Amino acid sequence: MVDRWVQDHQRDSWRKQAKASGYRARSAFKLKQTHERHKVFELGNSVLDVGCHPGGWAQVAVELVGSNGKVVGVDLKSCVPVEGANLIVGDITDPFIQQAVLDAIDTEVIDVVVSDISPHITGKWDIDQAVSLMLVADVFDFALPILKYGGHFVTKLFQGVGVEELIDLVRPHFQTVKRFSPMASRNSSSEVYLVCKFHTPKRGPDWHIRPAFEYALENRKGGPDPLEEVEPVKSTFSVRKKTTPKE
Repeated sequence: MVDRWVQDHQRDSWRKQAKASGYRARSAFKLKQTHERHKVFELGNSVLDVGCHPGGWAQVAVELVGSNGKVVGVDLKSCVPVEGANLIVGDITDPFIQQAVLDAIDTEVIDVVVSDISPHITGKWDIDQAVSLMLVADVFDFALPILKYGGHFVTKLFQGVGVEELIDLVRPHFQTVKRFSPMASRNSSSEVYLVCKFHTPKRGPDWHIRPAFEYALENRKGGPDPLEEVEPVKSTFSVRKKTTPKE
């Protein structure tokens, strides 16, 4: 009960800070803390925010890239407009929406891609976590061809089956790939942010992430369906404890 109270108090503290700072969600601090640690953004950057609802990450991105930067967000849910950002409603895996995003970005390459995308939750952890990783793979496949040489990619992951395989597939595309748990994440959460820096474009028939990820899962389990239940695996990542922010 005490642990639950501490977690609830921490969550409320971040929400209070978000409200006081004018952010729409406590998740804004997750992106701010990721940037503070890993230096993801620069003034004048172009940014694609995938899964942008309710707009907290877009707010932070606009602040960090300045008036000469460009921020484009996309989500299935509509958002209240964010000043300085172009927010698109639609499915990032839909070719029509992908073209709308490219038109809105209006540059040959983009500097930074951030993704806080989540699937529709069924309540069945194995399925939700697997679908979440597939969505992340889809975002990589859309974003990598338009991410500039030396660009950065930050995405949310949920720890569990398939995470190590996905990271192994992503590593060849970047100079550094690290996992990071922001202070604003809940201690009880399995979420972690994958920070991929300094894009080194990989070309050839085998660069796509989604089909290679599905194949890796099939080989790992010995079965054709990547969403079937599988035994849990031990991850090399451990979540460090976080302190409650001062109000």
